[in-house]
Amino acid sequence: MPRLHVVDGTYELYRAHFSKRPGKIAPDGLDVKGTAGVMSSLLALLADPDEGVTHLAVAFDNPIESFRNDLFAGYKTGEGMDPVLVAQMDLVETAVEVLGIPVWSMSEYEADDALASAAVRYAGMADQVRIMTPDKDLGQCVRDPVVVQVDRMRDRVIDEAGVLERNGVAPASIPDWLALVGDTADGIPGLPGFGAKSSAALLNVYGTIEAIPDDHVEWVVKVRGAERLAGVLAEQRTEALLYKDLATLRTDVPLQETFDDLEWSGAPRPLFEEFAERMGGLTARPARWQDS
Repeated sequence: MPRLHVVDGTYELYRAHFSKRPGKIAPDGLDVKGTAGVMSSLLALLADPDEGVTHLAVAFDNPIESFRNDLFAGYKTGEGMDPVLVAQMDLVETAVEVLGIPVWSMSEYEADDALASAAVRYAGMADQVRIMTPDKDLGQCVRDPVVVQVDRMRDRVIDEAGVLERNGVAPASIPDWLALVGDTADGIPGLPGFGAKSSAALLNVYGTIEAIPDDHVEWVVKVRGAERLAGVLAEQRTEALLYKDLATLRTDVPLQETFDDLEWSGAPRPLFEEFAERMGGLTARPARWQDS
């Protein structure tokens, strides 16, 4: 059976833009280092014999804001984002399309929601769904052996045991763990005093925030500062459940493509050549053309 690779394009854009690779300015004066880097990264992925790419798609946050901003005022926004990155958000989507790769451009939802939805929708059609991002949020989607995360920077495949090693909890408890610990990248504050280890200790016994007793005397696991933590949780359980909702990826994003639509058959050569000229030339080129 084929493999499906779903890529966090927003992460790839950030990674390429802030990398040590040489800068690149297009003929129109636009800084396109990030976009060129994303194209090179995807072409390297397509050419990687170990990954064996047959089907793939790339998801982007465009804009950064989503429905979660309506749920919580403190949730992440595009405020303070490097203007050079903002200027490439539409361009990079075009760049992926000229490689012949489907693009999921998210506005109401987030890119992570699209990746999570793909992991559910297409899992039975592929030998394995490989989520190409180290983002700990996506750990909640991991399901051996059908869905794994791949951290390309560290050359690491993260299965259920890998999620447990990295975060201290099983995939199903990742939203609860993020709610307690917090996630600064997403603007989730967490609960005061709850660290990674204490949160993991509780969730490895109770599984969910809802199941943790208010009274620390009822806790069947020893946690440092249990009385204080129980008091915080009792007072802020409503907030904790909101944070859990924010951290829970949606799996019902209406992706339009059939599984067959995600099969990579090469790049459309005329569109690629036109885009390469717009970029001022590209070193990396597709190994296959749609018209060949």
